[in-house]
Amino acid sequence: MGCTAGDDWRCDEVRKAVKYDFDLYVIGAGSGGVRASRVASGLGARVAVAESTHLGGTCVNVGCVPKKLFVYGAHFAEDFEDAAAYGWSASAPGFDWDRLRDNKTAEIKRLQGIYRNLLAGAGVTIHEGRARLADPHTVEVNGAAFTAAHILVATGSRPWTPDFPGLEHAIISDDAFYLPRFPRRAVVVGGGYIAVEFAGIFAGLGAQTQLLYRGPLFLRGFDDGVRRFVADELEKKGVALRFNAVVDRIDKAGAERVLTLADGGKVPADLVLCATGRRPNVAGLGLREVGVALADNGAVLVDEEYRSNVPSILAIGDVIDRMQLTPVAIAEGMCVAHNLFGAGPPRRLAYDNVPTAVFCQPHIGTVGLTEAEAQRRLGAIEVYESSFKPMKHTLTGRGEHTFMKIVVEQATDRVVGLHMVGPEAGEIVQGMAVAVNAGATKRQFDATIGIHPTAAEEFVTMREARDGP
Repeated sequence: MGCTAGDDWRCDEVRKAVKYDFDLYVIGAGSGGVRASRVASGLGARVAVAESTHLGGTCVNVGCVPKKLFVYGAHFAEDFEDAAAYGWSASAPGFDWDRLRDNKTAEIKRLQGIYRNLLAGAGVTIHEGRARLADPHTVEVNGAAFTAAHILVATGSRPWTPDFPGLEHAIISDDAFYLPRFPRRAVVVGGGYIAVEFAGIFAGLGAQTQLLYRGPLFLRGFDDGVRRFVADELEKKGVALRFNAVVDRIDKAGAERVLTLADGGKVPADLVLCATGRRPNVAGLGLREVGVALADNGAVLVDEEYRSNVPSILAIGDVIDRMQLTPVAIAEGMCVAHNLFGAGPPRRLAYDNVPTAVFCQPHIGTVGLTEAEAQRRLGAIEVYESSFKPMKHTLTGRGEHTFMKIVVEQATDRVVGLHMVGPEAGEIVQGMAVAVNAGATKRQFDATIGIHPTAAEEFVTMREARDGP
């Protein structure tokens, strides 16, 4: 007796009965969409993916990867200066923006090819074009219609800017990776991690840089001690910070831009970057038309298994606006693939203790609760802090400092938050995140022998809790 539509999805008779072109159709070939496609195909599903721009999505093309390359480039000016303290002498270095920009672009093209090969090697069909939902089981791309048992929306996010006169005279972060010329004076508008990172990049590469933020202190959502420390360090590196600064308009006079602030102040610049946030990229997908529920900002509303209110349509990554981080999107994509086509109980992602980094200068690394969150959720806590000059700068005389912080739940002695600002903070906190996720206690941190001399050893040598707030 043949199988029925209620039987296992892999049954050939079930597939023939429903007559779908694919078992899974993924809209968006960013990190999450690519991972979901490859894993699903490896589990035996027939998979197609549509991409309207470049394979790899935001992270590879106009996000994490090119930004980190620019961060590396921006730090060489300090390295050249510091080398003298260690006995090295060299002629005055020069900076060639075109070379950095073009070398970055060549690397991105190489990565795009790798993504294409990964998908093709996994047996995933690639459709290049803008996809749109025609119904809960049909996707239209380039005038052709394809049906699928399941449709996964993984279209990421896009830059969002406030609407004010003269906005057309500013650029967004996507544009910053392809500037035809490097600015002498740059103004960054915004207070999130993208704004702070680009302020450091512009300053490090030699531009006179100002950062304008409408609030009293940038990096909202990060630990307050980290936010204050980064503000001090950025100013040491020559970034002029202007808080409580609201842009009223931008005017252009020749090659110059002039920002007028709400308080009447004027700020001249050669380039203005608006890095004021990102919103889910859902425009033109036809989600509302097929009945998919969206949040006010456009985010696709999904359950714990990333399924929308339309059962055949799922979503992951920035488009669901939970945590806009590439590794999170990848993990979500793996959950979807296994839940749809794998065996065993449903997989769900825990969003507690997700480590992250901000590649400002110096870097931020963080995992777990901020001090304020820990107080609000847990009550009695202990806080351990340390600030010191890195060993490297004992010879260079540079004023840069490193900051470290551990937040401990008093009742259990468990480390619930760990934060760092300093060189290689992301690399160090990645390892510490394993301990935090494992529920390590402060006593276990204290019992761990440090590696000397390193900055990381400070995390296992802090003994005295801070008094007061």
